[in-house]
Amino acid sequence: MSSPHSLSSAPGHSDSHSMSFEKDVRVTASQAALKTMYLLQMGVGSLANVLLFFYHISPILFGHKKRPTDMILTHIAVANLLVLLSSGIPHIMAAFISRKPLSPLGCKCVYYLQKVAHSTALCSTCILSTYQSFILTPGREGRSLLRGKAPRLTGSFCCTCWIFSILMYIYVPVKITASPNRHNYTDAQANWFCSSSSPSAGIVVLWSSSDAVFIGLMVWSSGSMVLLLHRHRQRVQYIHTPTEHHRRPPETRAAHTTLRLLVTFVVFYVVTSILAFYITAFFDFRQWLIQTSDVLVSCFPTISPFLLLLRDPRTARICSLSC
Repeated sequence: MSSPHSLSSAPGHSDSHSMSFEKDVRVTASQAALKTMYLLQMGVGSLANVLLFFYHISPILFGHKKRPTDMILTHIAVANLLVLLSSGIPHIMAAFISRKPLSPLGCKCVYYLQKVAHSTALCSTCILSTYQSFILTPGREGRSLLRGKAPRLTGSFCCTCWIFSILMYIYVPVKITASPNRHNYTDAQANWFCSSSSPSAGIVVLWSSSDAVFIGLMVWSSGSMVLLLHRHRQRVQYIHTPTEHHRRPPETRAAHTTLRLLVTFVVFYVVTSILAFYITAFFDFRQWLIQTSDVLVSCFPTISPFLLLLRDPRTARICSLSC
């Protein structure tokens, strides 16, 4: 015969099991939603960047009428695609192959490629914004200087971005290891298998300074474009009829697209940096935080090709002909 104490404690024990089960279900559901979102994001973003790459590389390869920005956008598409693939491959392998899919060498290669591609995307976007700001500058001296030389110059600058990023993050593979059980978490939380030791203060300052320079140039060029477009609109507003008001010159349309691209990049960069700082500073490596960080990192490479393709006048003409 059971004692009163055992009878009274049974419901509480059952309730604790029920609450633990419900918590596990919620955690599993949230992780599944994040994984599904990430895989969908990687698939859609990769396809969009492949389309962006071939859309802008075809005039260069086949000698069609090309624009100076074609070379820049080609490099941005490649960098975006590498960011998506390098951050997505470990998660795909962890989800469909095994719990510990990457060796230390694999972790070093994947994480290094991600950092190089992300830095190159930032540098190339900075070149795009600076170029658009320079083109919008009043006067013909800048345009005549760039005429005929812009594709070669922009291509050289973008290649310099790759070299700069490769050298800037050469320190990364030294600090990356693979130790799935380093945080002593449950097996469900051990999918994040690459870890890194904290870099020195000098390296952190160097990386932060380079990003700050690129973002500062982007903000400066964006501000310059906003002021130029605002002054131009005030100056010519009185000569436009209602039907002509919507016919903006190609330089203005390109500047608007670049501004949207820059705002999108800066917003996701700031949010991702804040989350990364929290994870590193408080050693909070929970699975959902890592997955959320990866989703945020992949947002710009996923969204940017759609902004560039849909706002391009050549895309609009193709869509109108096909419709």
